[in-house]
Amino acid sequence: MDLEILKHISSHQNEEAFKLLVSYYHQKIYWQVRRMVFIHEDADDVTQNVFIKIYQNLDTFKNEAKLSTWIFRITYNETINFIHKNAKERNVSFEDYSNSIANELSADDYYNGDEIDLKLQKAIANLPEKQRIVFMMKYYDELKYEQISEILGTSVGGLKASYHHAVTKIKEFLEVED
Repeated sequence: MDLEILKHISSHQNEEAFKLLVSYYHQKIYWQVRRMVFIHEDADDVTQNVFIKIYQNLDTFKNEAKLSTWIFRITYNETINFIHKNAKERNVSFEDYSNSIANELSADDYYNGDEIDLKLQKAIANLPEKQRIVFMMKYYDELKYEQISEILGTSVGGLKASYHHAVTKIKEFLEVED
């Protein structure tokens, strides 16, 4: 699918490229965002902003990185900006904002996880920003460290350490919660 999208981008058929991009990446982007912002309406808003940014920047895409990496980078940036903006409006830290939203998750009409999933989401929300992001990309998005490194601009070794610390903290959180 990426090759077909790239073909349309390179021939400046941005409308067609964008249609294909939305149909192929919408669910992936939505769930990447949703796992970070927790609330369906917020995830919809951020996902829409991601696609606006993608469309506005299609002409600037250079085939130096994989298309999916470029898209995940935009998604990551928009999601983090959204969280930081909302945390700043509430005058709280990234982690405190995430914790408060995770605690409201069970009230979200679109949330259908069970009690175990809710505990996991709260454990993830307790992670420091970088560990949380690395954990989400590795665990949920199943990205390789090399791809995460390209997206975040961090060394593979640093990512492995962040992931290890994240897993350790999640285990500790879940043990205390039981």
